[in-house]
Order: sequence, then structure tokens, then C-alpha cells
Amino acid sequence: MDATAPGRLSQWRRTIADRRAASTAANLGPQPPFPGRWVGAVALIGGPALLMAGILLRVQFHYFFPDQLAAYTTHPTLVTAAYACFACGNILLWPAIMTLAQRIAATAPLWGLWGGCMVITGLFTRTFQFGTDHLAFHLTDSLGLQSMINGIDHYYVAWRDTSWHPFRSLSGTIFFGWVVLAIGAYRSGALGLGRSIALGLMTMLALGTLKGTQIPQSIVAAGGLCVALVPMGISLLRSGPPPSRRALIWIAVFVCSLVFGALYGPRG
Repeated sequence: MDATAPGRLSQWRRTIADRRAASTAANLGPQPPFPGRWVGAVALIGGPALLMAGILLRVQFHYFFPDQLAAYTTHPTLVTAAYACFACGNILLWPAIMTLAQRIAATAPLWGLWGGCMVITGLFTRTFQFGTDHLAFHLTDSLGLQSMINGIDHYYVAWRDTSWHPFRSLSGTIFFGWVVLAIGAYRSGALGLGRSIALGLMTMLALGTLKGTQIPQSIVAAGGLCVALVPMGISLLRSGPPPSRRALIWIAVFVCSLVFGALYGPRG
């Protein structure tokens, strides 16, 4: 037993090194056209950073209802900014996860496919829940805190008794999806063991309406995501030439459309 242990360890190290070399070689070629190197890199950096910013902005308040509504009544700007940062980070995560899943799929196709699909599906659920959060906060302005506490109480009961709803049925996919994606990242050689474990920590992040920062779970989960994805985004930015003139024109058009939408978009 003792005689074979060093050999097995050496073989395991060679296998991991071979996987990393194969993953690196597969990704040295042309990047997938969608979402592309620049969008993928910005999402890999910005998604986790905005998620962490939103979590830290609301860290002083108890993480659950009705304390989140009470926090909004006393600190509306801060709470609104916290939830907006979290929502924007959540939206940016879909191209980030797509980029990671494509890198995993280069050497472990099924792990990349299922891990990516499960996590991205769960991200839609979180976006849906942000909509309910946003509505609850702004109705508090007009209806008052106690009325909204009563209303959200009834909403929780109604949601619990709902026999089927797409976002109720799909809410669990993200918890399992992070684990599948983390295993795939390690098995494919896309991420090392430490960063794969850090990615899997995202399964600790709470899911639901009016869920704030849960200490230490939320911070640990978002921190693990930063460790896993931000270095990949930086590496991706450095792996090619700067954006072309045409790309800069499209960036300007995109920014102008965002500004136009903010100024003249629908108000109700």
C-alpha cells in the first residue's frame, strides 16, 4: 500500500497537468464569437465585483424580511444601490458563466454544458426575484412599512402554496449548478483545485425575495466567486490585441443607447 501511494500521487499530478495543458491548448485558438473575448472578460471581472459590492453595501442590515424593508425606509438610497449592484452583477454573470462553460467544454463538454445551463437558468430566477424586491421597496414609499410587511407576508404564503411556477421549479438549479460547474472546471483543467472549490462556494448564497447579506455565507460565496473568475477575466483581457476601431464605435453606440434609455425610457 505504502509502496504504491507515491506512484498514485505522481500519476494523479500528471493527469491534472495533462488536463491543464489540454485546456490551455484548446483555448489558445480563436475565441468563440459569442460573447467574445472583451464581453466575456469584462463580465468575468465586473459580475463578481458588482455582486460583492451589493452584498457589502447592505451588510449592516439583518438579511431577512421584514428587516430589509425597514432598512429601506431609513436608508433608501443605500439599500436601492445595494440591490441594484447585486442585480447588475447577476446580469453580468451570464456572459461570464458562458465564457467559463465554453472553456470547460473544450476538454469536458458535458460538464461545461450542464454546469453552464444550470447556473444560467438559476441566474434568471435571481433576476425575477429582484423584480419582486424592487416592487416591494417602492410600494413601501406609497403604502407604508406596515402595509408592505402585511402584503409580503401574504405573498410568502401565496408563493409557498403555489403548486407550479417556472421560477419556483427552477430555483434549485443554481445551487446544484455551481457544484457541477466547479467540478467541471477542475476536471477539465480550466481552473485549479483551489479556484474550483472557491467557485463551488457560490452554492452558499441565499436565494429568495428580500434576502440581504447573510454573514458570513454571502461574503464567503461572493469572495469565492471573485477568486475563481476575476483572474480569468484579467488573463482574457491580456490574451489578445486591444479593441478595434469598429469595436470602439459599437461600444459608443451601446453606451449612448443606455444613456438614451435612462433619460427617455418608459417611466411606468
